[in-house]
Amino acid sequence: MPKSYPAPARFPVTVDVVALTVSEDVLKVLLITRLIEPFRGALALPGGFVLAGEDLMTAAGRELAEETGVEQIPGYLEQLGSYGPKGRDPRGDVLTVAHLLLAPNFPVLSAGSDAEHAAWYPVSQVLEGELKIAFDHERILADALERAKSKLEYSPLGAAFCGEEFTIAQLRAVYEAVWGTRLDPRNFHRKATGTPGFLEDTGKMTTGDAGRPAALFRLAQVARPSAGQPTPTVLNPPLMRPRGDA
Repeated sequence: MPKSYPAPARFPVTVDVVALTVSEDVLKVLLITRLIEPFRGALALPGGFVLAGEDLMTAAGRELAEETGVEQIPGYLEQLGSYGPKGRDPRGDVLTVAHLLLAPNFPVLSAGSDAEHAAWYPVSQVLEGELKIAFDHERILADALERAKSKLEYSPLGAAFCGEEFTIAQLRAVYEAVWGTRLDPRNFHRKATGTPGFLEDTGKMTTGDAGRPAALFRLAQVARPSAGQPTPTVLNPPLMRPRGDA
């Protein structure tokens, strides 16, 4: 006779979005103020329950739009990992699938759905305990930060924090903010411009800024995410973090 197997457990599935940006040379995370229980009035990552028939990436985009007013997701979005289901939500067993969004600084238009407010907050304030966030979102944020640090080493996704065109100094500021360290400007310029398949010189210069004009670059075409290529090309050699950086 065939073996008897226990019925599979059933529990809700949610998505959470760790949206990171660099603003004023500071790494920031997008947080909402919860409008409903549990943790009403607390800060949390944007997220919510996956609807019937909805795939995870679609659910992440929908929740981001509903809770922050951002209809068109900028930057680069990927799945980060799953958490739970046991012990992470006071309502019971809930599995969440976290997503990481690396994005240029964009305005948060409005809060909605179960969010009272949405804004950018320095990541350091959360990880150092100055700001408390709900559920297990601090752990998810810490994992997302480590993923982002690694992404900048081996992929061209540092440019996802910039606009379409940027200077090497602006790109270096992204790496410094994410890695939490200062980089030698000349060495960074040499590595960034000398890494095959990373950047393209637009042939244009900055104008109207204080100081000397600087060359404008863009992400190389081969390094841009596209259908069938969810992860951009691997940088070889990588742009490694300075030793001793966590």
